[in-house]
Amino acid sequence: MNRNSHKATYQNLQTPLGSPLLAILDKTGTPEDFREPDSLHFHNHLEIGFCYYGSGTMVLDTKKIPYGSNSFTVIPRGVSHLTQSHDKIGYSWEYLFIDADGLVAEIYKTNPPIAKYLLSKINGHAFLSKADSQPEIASLIRRILDVMRRQEELYLEEARGLALALLISLARFNKDGSQLQEYQHHVNSNLVISPALAFINKEPHHPFKIRELAKLCHISETHFRRVFSEYMKMSPVKYINQVRIRQACDELKRGNDSINVIAARAGFTSLSTFNRNFRQITGVTPQQLRKHPELYEPASSFAPPRPQN
Repeated sequence: MNRNSHKATYQNLQTPLGSPLLAILDKTGTPEDFREPDSLHFHNHLEIGFCYYGSGTMVLDTKKIPYGSNSFTVIPRGVSHLTQSHDKIGYSWEYLFIDADGLVAEIYKTNPPIAKYLLSKINGHAFLSKADSQPEIASLIRRILDVMRRQEELYLEEARGLALALLISLARFNKDGSQLQEYQHHVNSNLVISPALAFINKEPHHPFKIRELAKLCHISETHFRRVFSEYMKMSPVKYINQVRIRQACDELKRGNDSINVIAARAGFTSLSTFNRNFRQITGVTPQQLRKHPELYEPASSFAPPRPQN
């Protein structure tokens, strides 16, 4: 693996209002088009990918697994991963991101033990499989993707029902992973700090206290600092600053508010602190970025060495 393979980026995804699903359809191209060859990342939702054609390598944390056409991946929230396309003819993937925790909690709100049991199975392992090895799961994935693509009347309700059926099938599949799974990977310490990462990304302006973030993760402040630094390869404070600067970059590119206002909205209490962090993270000043927006790079480049998928 390359020298950055141990680093991963957290990607906070939001499903559409009123739906537990986000579909990314018709992701096709050539290996040259693929934008994340060196970027491990992890998400706050369950990711399911279906490869229609193409070949390459799926990286799950430190494990490399070859994939080919007509295969699928199931990657729980918090598992670092990366897809690398090797086929010169290109690739075609489609993805579903499912708020499994929210959907299961909603359906089984009167039966928390069942909800907890299901989620422990669903979020327990990541795996890659050929569609013909697990036809029931593959069929449900394809059906949900088709429903989201057609968007016929009541499609969200249909997709919600199919998603629940898929989650139950995954829970059954994970019941005896040693026999059924082609690959399994136990969720790492990133899951422990996921509540803090989600909070930081959702409310970067918040006046964070490390003890507050540790309490959110149900661990001590000392343990939180250690786990966070081990996994993110940076301190919590540095991560917070990078998320805030990323937001400021977006606002500088899009809007006309003063730099003072943007700095305050991002959570910085002084302009000097904002300017210093901005220069350290982006390599340019806020004024330079506003004057020359071509210097702006995708927000991910300003994110911490992030856990990616």
